Amino acid sequence: MNDWHSWAAVAVFVGAYALIISEKIHRVAVALGGAGLMLAIGATDDVSAFYSEDTGVDWNVIFLLMGMMVIVGVLKKTGMFEYLAIWAVKRARAQPFRVMAMLVVITAVTSALLDNVTTVLLIAPVTLLVCERLAVPSAPFLIAEVMASNIGGTATLVGDPPNIIIASRAGLTFNDFLVHLAPLVVVLVVVLLGLCRFMFRAVLRFDEDRAAEIMALEEREAIRDPRMLAQGLVVLGLVVTGFVLHPVLHYAPSVVALLGAGLLVAVSAVETGDVLAEVEWPTLAFFGGLFIMIGGLIGTGVVDRISQALAGVIGGNELGGAMTLLGASAVLSGVVDNIPYVATMAPITADLVHHMGGGGDHVLWWALALGADLGGNATAIGASANVVVLGIAERNRQPISFWQFTKYGLVVTAVTVALSLLYVWLRYFVLS
Repeated sequence: MNDWHSWAAVAVFVGAYALIISEKIHRVAVALGGAGLMLAIGATDDVSAFYSEDTGVDWNVIFLLMGMMVIVGVLKKTGMFEYLAIWAVKRARAQPFRVMAMLVVITAVTSALLDNVTTVLLIAPVTLLVCERLAVPSAPFLIAEVMASNIGGTATLVGDPPNIIIASRAGLTFNDFLVHLAPLVVVLVVVLLGLCRFMFRAVLRFDEDRAAEIMALEEREAIRDPRMLAQGLVVLGLVVTGFVLHPVLHYAPSVVALLGAGLLVAVSAVETGDVLAEVEWPTLAFFGGLFIMIGGLIGTGVVDRISQALAGVIGGNELGGAMTLLGASAVLSGVVDNIPYVATMAPITADLVHHMGGGGDHVLWWALALGADLGGNATAIGASANVVVLGIAERNRQPISFWQFTKYGLVVTAVTVALSLLYVWLRYFVLS
């Protein structure tokens, strides 16, 4: 591609991003319009947009989301989420912060075992019902959970898609991630709880009358269809097992989710049309448009030029390289989806590691993983889980604006990235 296409692609992406931030036009319309402009100016084409693994729509993400949305839609009809909401609130004695802390920890741990998008799809419906019972705004709880999912997913190889790319390129194992990143993630989750206590203190108020009403409820009465619940839990268990056994079975998460969704619809008495109505179609359309816009930046060489410039700044200084790579990755991943960013940076990082003598402690790889994973918390569209939660909130008529999310996301990202920089410096350059 020539420079004209590159600058035009940048103009389209920046213009679309500005409109998403302004919220004057719905983000789905902006994403689809931006995708159309990328195709119209020749920054990408139909083959690159729909069939390319590097510059096209990530159909694995789209169909993973759709499959899990169908499963969640069936489970929602059984009353399971109402049951879990009442159970959680009663265990926390109806104290709003205790409830938030419980949900944050559950989300972080689950995101380390599953991918963070699947986790928020399962946790968000429970959260909405919890907030309804407590009569508190749902936005602080949903924001805290999505940030916990991005932080928790950093701990393991399977927790966040960029980690899988990094592990493949660097030859890292599941245990490598646990040993090097999990200790930091535990600290970051504790720090997140402290930040949540401070950031959301105005809405985390205890209501004695409301608490007494909730404590008198019997959660078992919330279950409306025990047979369908049993079917749904069995299928969900099979799907989770399929995710965990991916290294053995070699089925992509999207395939596992679609198989589970198809099986559950087939064996249950649910109406197919009712279940499909539960799918967040606008969210899927937004992802499609966003993938095509980012593909235009990749196809015209914009992302590659940024990555090469970053590599030039790093040079042969391992400490400076690790700090720069972590910080720059956090900034860029707040704007560009971290999956194509890591896919582009992985070969460049491999070259840097080679020129620096092999990097036996893999410090540059850990810097890339931390920056890409934690940087996703910075903005409302910085990570897939963020977009999914915003879609769920909007569908339930409790919309979260771009700036409402981002003003908290920037704080959490700044603190967690700063702690990560300190961790990398201490562990790999001071104590090693």
